[in-house]
Amino acid sequence: MPHLPTFIAPHRFTDAAAALAQVQRIYDNSIAHLRGAMQQFVAGDDSAGHVRACYPLVRIHTDTVSRMANPELARLSFGFVAGPGRFETTLTRPDLYADYYLEQFRLLLQNHGVELEVGTSSQPIPVHFSFAEHDHVEGSLSPERRMRMRDVFDLPDLAAMDDGIANGTYNPKPGEPQPLALFTAPRVDYSLHRLRHYTGTSPEHFQNFVLFTNYQFYIDEFIALGHAAMADAGSEYIAFVEPGNVVTRRVGLAAEALDALGKEPARLPQMPGYHLVRADHSGITMVNIGVGPANAKNITDHIAVLRPHTWIMLGHCAGLRTTQQLGDYVLAHGYVREDHVLDEELPLWVPIPALAEIQLALEQAVADVTQLKHAELKSIMRTGTVASTDNRNWELLPDNQAQRRFSQSRAVALDMESATIAANGFRFRVPYGTLLCVSDKPMHGEIKLPGMANHFYRERVDQHLRIGIRALELLRAQGADQLHSRKLRSFSEVAFQ
Repeated sequence: MPHLPTFIAPHRFTDAAAALAQVQRIYDNSIAHLRGAMQQFVAGDDSAGHVRACYPLVRIHTDTVSRMANPELARLSFGFVAGPGRFETTLTRPDLYADYYLEQFRLLLQNHGVELEVGTSSQPIPVHFSFAEHDHVEGSLSPERRMRMRDVFDLPDLAAMDDGIANGTYNPKPGEPQPLALFTAPRVDYSLHRLRHYTGTSPEHFQNFVLFTNYQFYIDEFIALGHAAMADAGSEYIAFVEPGNVVTRRVGLAAEALDALGKEPARLPQMPGYHLVRADHSGITMVNIGVGPANAKNITDHIAVLRPHTWIMLGHCAGLRTTQQLGDYVLAHGYVREDHVLDEELPLWVPIPALAEIQLALEQAVADVTQLKHAELKSIMRTGTVASTDNRNWELLPDNQAQRRFSQSRAVALDMESATIAANGFRFRVPYGTLLCVSDKPMHGEIKLPGMANHFYRERVDQHLRIGIRALELLRAQGADQLHSRKLRSFSEVAFQ
């Protein structure tokens, strides 16, 4: 018989804030129970037997396909269930997701006029996901005691963390509720822990607008811009966060309690993250994902659980057309997916559409930063198909096989990450876009040489980054509601954004 915390029975709510408070109460009760038991276990006492605590859940029941008339909400692509039935999801980290949960609850109440039922689920919280941010109590355990943990606590169960809901392959069994969200609580917790590992920063610092790059040069410029913003008392950003949770506050702002725990790491993590923080989390996160589609899939798999408003790829590419010059920009309006990392989750017959809001913002940003218009603007930026490959040495394939395929696809540029980032954005309903910069033209004999590369980087990286930042500023000004396109929603979609 598991040792459980005091059970908090389901309760019905017609107020979103009250429902969120109940979620917080259940979660805090469960986490306190696990942490207390873990402290006893580390001290050598496991007399309580098997210890378990479960996630909170939220549930609604509807008996009609219709929604309450509200012109303001009718234009949204989320916030409502697809039809009559019982819908629920488990929830985690209400401290981190408070604003997000509050908005989803509010929309469900307004769209359907039903009660929200909040209670304790039957889904166990793995003990690893109960540790506080800077809590490393398990590090003092012997190998024997760590093995014993399996008998005392619930450990992460991959069967509860798959992406069947997002992939459209999840089918509830008879009598089971339909999902309210793309991700279950264990899946969210798993990704939150992975983000710490891969980026070297806590999930709390991530912002709702994300830039990806495949070169450290862009990160160097972002760091310089971040510190410049912190030296400006009038900046809209309140903090700049670097790997190791090293926090620089804007001049004139006092340090916060946890800032002192930040420490520059001995070496950078695999995909270091940097965050220009706004008080409402609508700032900018930038991640150097490195090279290759596997990295691109990995990081977007995890950032997706934070439900960002958009992510955009800024990187270098091979130009495939003779008319292109080094330093020209490519705005992707289609993708050839020869990256293969998402073939199982998202079949190749699924088209990845360009999103008008992102495309327009990127084009406007290029114009704003370069101060070029009309024909001059078109002379440095081409809109077209971008091909992404998992073969870094595609040029060496025999019989020009790759070149023939890229020509048939009408591709204008080639890289290794953009199609993956766009496809995972489509898969996880995160608005996406790509603006690349031509750094070589291997099909036309222009390969990267040291001197040429250095000149290219000096000339273009700063401008390219400023274009990406400007695009995100334009998108933020439009409002997040404009970004979450119906193009990204399926026939029978979950309610949560």
